[in-house]
Parts: sequence; C-alpha cells; structure tokens
Amino acid sequence: MSFLQQIPELQLILAGADHVDVKVVEGEQSLREFMAGMIGYQPAWVTFLYGVRAIFVRFLGMKQAGIPRRPNLSPADIPMLPGQKLTFFSVRAAKEDSYLVAEITDKHLTAALGVVVEPLKDNLKRFHVLTIVHYHNWAGPVYFNVIRPFHHLVVGGMARAGVKSR
Repeated sequence: MSFLQQIPELQLILAGADHVDVKVVEGEQSLREFMAGMIGYQPAWVTFLYGVRAIFVRFLGMKQAGIPRRPNLSPADIPMLPGQKLTFFSVRAAKEDSYLVAEITDKHLTAALGVVVEPLKDNLKRFHVLTIVHYHNWAGPVYFNVIRPFHHLVVGGMARAGVKSR
C-alpha cells in the first residue's frame, strides 16, 4: 500500500475508513480503457445479486431505485472531473492515466471505488482497485458484512474485466 500513499487525494478518502480492500491486476490498458471495461462488467449473476439486494435493503430501511443495467462505456465516456457521474458513482478525484476515485453516499455508508495506475516496464501497468467504506450508522456494517463475500467476487471480476478491455 506504500505506492498508494504517494497520492494525497487518496489519503483524504482513506482517513478514518471502516473498510479498505485492494485488488491488483496487470495489463497494458490506459486508465480510461481499464475503467470502461471494469465498469461495464455485469454478467447475469451480478444483475441477479442487484435483485436480491433490492429486497435485502428494505429490511434496513433503505431503497434501491431499480436494478442497474449493464453500462456500455467507451474510454472516451469515462468522466475525469470531480462531480461528474460514472454510473451511480460521482467522481471525487481523478488524474489522467494515474488514478480515478468515485464514490456514492447513502444513509448507511459512503463507498468509494478507486483505481490507481502503477507504471511498470514495457508498457505494462499494475492497476490497484480499491474499495473504501465509511459507515454512517448501525446499518452500514450490517449491510456491508452481509454483502462482503459477494463484493469480493464482483470487484475481482470487475478488475479482471478491466484488463481484458482492449
């Protein structure tokens, strides 16, 4: 995680986090290519999980506005300015070919999804895919601990899809 500590914008988001995990994959994509492939990952089983989530969150007093459709983004569609929308996330910080952090805030938690690019040799890059969670109330840890096993499968699949995006 020392490589990630070199990005001041990321340190603000990591401060006081209740949960942080990092998935790492390698590829030759640009950050925008990687993000387009990663965000576009939504096989049928993930869509099914969104349906299950819609029922589960009602027990916690929350709502889900429908089941998200698989986004079809090109690299040019990836927003890089704070406040711009990346599906249901909002970009918080971004630097071309270096990093992108987007987040979503709900009553129970704020979740950030970040990708940091670490240049390697021969045009190869290491993509650090971060999930950063801050709980707001009792429902935050209840919700996240129930979805955590699926979260690891989904984000791992997203990361692998990002390096297959060319």
